[in-house]
Amino acid sequence: MNEAADRTGNPPGSHMTAEIAEQPQVFAELLGRRRAIGEVAARIAERRPRFVLLAARGSSDHAAVYAKYLIEILLELPAGLVSPSTATLYGARPDLTDVLLLSVSQSGGSPDLLEVTESGRRHGATTVAITNNPGSALNEAAEMSVDIHAGPEQAVAATKSYSATLLALYLLIDAVRGGSGEQAGTIPELAQTALDTSDGAVDEAVQRYRFANGMITTGRGYSSATAAEAALKLAETSYLSARAYSGADLLHGPVAAVDTETAVLALCSSGRGGEAMRPVLDTVHEHGADICVIGSAASEVRAAHRIGVASCAEELAPVLEVLPVQRLALGLALARDVDPDSPRGLHKVTRTR
Repeated sequence: MNEAADRTGNPPGSHMTAEIAEQPQVFAELLGRRRAIGEVAARIAERRPRFVLLAARGSSDHAAVYAKYLIEILLELPAGLVSPSTATLYGARPDLTDVLLLSVSQSGGSPDLLEVTESGRRHGATTVAITNNPGSALNEAAEMSVDIHAGPEQAVAATKSYSATLLALYLLIDAVRGGSGEQAGTIPELAQTALDTSDGAVDEAVQRYRFANGMITTGRGYSSATAAEAALKLAETSYLSARAYSGADLLHGPVAAVDTETAVLALCSSGRGGEAMRPVLDTVHEHGADICVIGSAASEVRAAHRIGVASCAEELAPVLEVLPVQRLALGLALARDVDPDSPRGLHKVTRTR
């Protein structure tokens, strides 16, 4: 019997399985809190920030990449990712007047993000914490906060807290531009459909890749965030060596290492990002790679295996396409005799500085 099951009395992966299944309800509850998010957005809009910085680690860093695309496309503001060590290790204290600093952390417990937020606020930034822990030190340090309301998460690998962070960021950024979040109204139902209909295709993918030594994950546009999250999920749950590249970066050198022994997980949803993946996957196919495509445009590109997802507004696709990614990571972990609830050497809250 799996050692972790002996210690906890729960079957391996039971927490991760349950938390993946909770996501449609989490989305519905988050949509019901749009008014509170809108109030934060209104205060941000009043400040008229000239630039947006995003501070995050781990899965939250991938959510920040998604937010960067939203900010640059929907708000047409420049945005960048903070390097926390510039503040924590090197003591840099830039002037952040008229800058919006979004600190994204599911736990709100990482010391480096706390220090970056405190420093940013002292040096002129409008600071907003996006967390799953309204009582965290990060929430107290920031001027404003958005609670993603995903509920307690027991598995080490983030699932519902990650996807809820994506949706919260979309609702916040859409509201800053004066939107009502209307495009997200059907997300709970579409998420339930994605979970209900993907089992067979995910199970086939598990059998196809259970003995893979490594995998490349790739996507463009909004989906590049999902590619990064997919690589992390595969590495931390099933110990599969995975490397994420944007579709554009994959062609700038790494494709030379792709051959018939290479497994590629590609995120392709309807829209400009998915369309831009066509020539990427054509090239990867010519190199002989085994390609698995996830997304609403899965049937429209070259692949050996496909996991379809319902179509929605392109900027919301990462909220849906990550669901079969999580299922795949869970299935591969169990198939490789790993308990994804308790990966070796990992803890739910990682404290870095």
